Amino acid sequence: MSTPRPLPQGSLVAFYGDDFTGSSAAMEALAFAGLDTVLFLATPTTERLKAFAGYRGIGIAGIARSQKPEWMDANLPNIFALLQTMGAPVVHYKVCSTFDSAPHVGSIGRAADIGAKLFHGWIPMIVADPGMGRFQSFGHLFALAKGRGYRLDRHPTMAKHPVTPMAESDLAVHLAQQTGLPCGLVDFVSMKRGLGNSSLDEALAEGARIVSLDVLDQDTLVEAGRLVWERSEKPLFAIGSQGLEAALAAYWSAAGLLSGTTPLDRVTRVDRIACVSGSVSPVTADQIAHAVAHGFTGIRIRAEKAVDDRAWENELIHVREEALAALANSASPLVYTATGPDDPAVATLRQTVKTAGASLEAINDRIGSGLGRLLDSVSRQAKLKRVVISGGDTSSHAASMLGIDALTAIAPLAPGSPLCFGHSTDPSRNGLQLALKGGQVGRDDFFCVARDGVGQQV
Repeated sequence: MSTPRPLPQGSLVAFYGDDFTGSSAAMEALAFAGLDTVLFLATPTTERLKAFAGYRGIGIAGIARSQKPEWMDANLPNIFALLQTMGAPVVHYKVCSTFDSAPHVGSIGRAADIGAKLFHGWIPMIVADPGMGRFQSFGHLFALAKGRGYRLDRHPTMAKHPVTPMAESDLAVHLAQQTGLPCGLVDFVSMKRGLGNSSLDEALAEGARIVSLDVLDQDTLVEAGRLVWERSEKPLFAIGSQGLEAALAAYWSAAGLLSGTTPLDRVTRVDRIACVSGSVSPVTADQIAHAVAHGFTGIRIRAEKAVDDRAWENELIHVREEALAALANSASPLVYTATGPDDPAVATLRQTVKTAGASLEAINDRIGSGLGRLLDSVSRQAKLKRVVISGGDTSSHAASMLGIDALTAIAPLAPGSPLCFGHSTDPSRNGLQLALKGGQVGRDDFFCVARDGVGQQV
């Protein structure tokens, strides 16, 4: 290994996450590598940034994954420009580790087009993260489900995703539907043979602007991190999941640039928590069933009511009273919109939205915000110390309703879903503990772990 490029003072990575749960995963990858990292839940003011001066990772959680390309055109240039001013050598557009995207919604390609206009040089893309059960081989992405690996276009959830189903596991082919930027590849065989540099040179000589990097194991994770850090102009614009931060941290550690990881705290037990879920993932469905069988009170909220303002407000009031009643009986409420993709509630919502002539995207936004307002009201009234939001798109809208504006990681719950400390200028909300759980994240006992503090799930 050649002499590594030293780490500069100040921030190392500035990132924008296209949803909230994925953003917390990127924060986790840096924080638990010993690099102080803060995740803002909205674009921070200059004064708010000063409160976290000296932090090595600075992130902004966003909602781009659920937005149209026109929204990206209007919003991402200013966001990327702000990240550029933070002085970090790496600016990262953080995407889901299952590459959730389509030409019409959450377009990663459109984000790449915008970044390519503001930054020079090649754009590395790292999506795989073995710590999260994501692996890339010859450009194809694989993901675990219940401990079993699937090519992404055959994955039991992603192949049937209600918004961005994956019909292609070759990420370059999938991305070509969203951008005209040429995409190259450094595959794991080249990495294993010590030919990463020459493989990258070849891809760039062939005209690639985006270069996808395979990651299968710790060795390829380190090599991917090396290529990003040592072979890029600074500031660098990169695309990828939290695998990008994991790769950089792995390389920095292997190169002796990090003094050591932060000792991981254990999650302590609390008597009661409150949870809301807008996920329709079968993983979350199993987690809801497990939680209800182990002391949680499951409360279904009729999401189709969100097509009408008054009906939705009445539904929120009704569910709020049910949740407070559960808490009064020393139980933890878990409010959910559906139990998996086959729940009839999913079809009911879609049909109700269609009949009303409404926008499904707008209704989903209203559902997420409503769940956030519900969770805020319940947690304040019951004086709860800890809450959980499940579902990537749900988290993006719900978390912003809790009166907190930034998160720092406390301890791991499951890979990609740390328990966080909520920061707020409101003393009554400062210190609220929050976990943001993606639909595919965690074992069946995730909600129980969040309440009981058993420790990290692997």
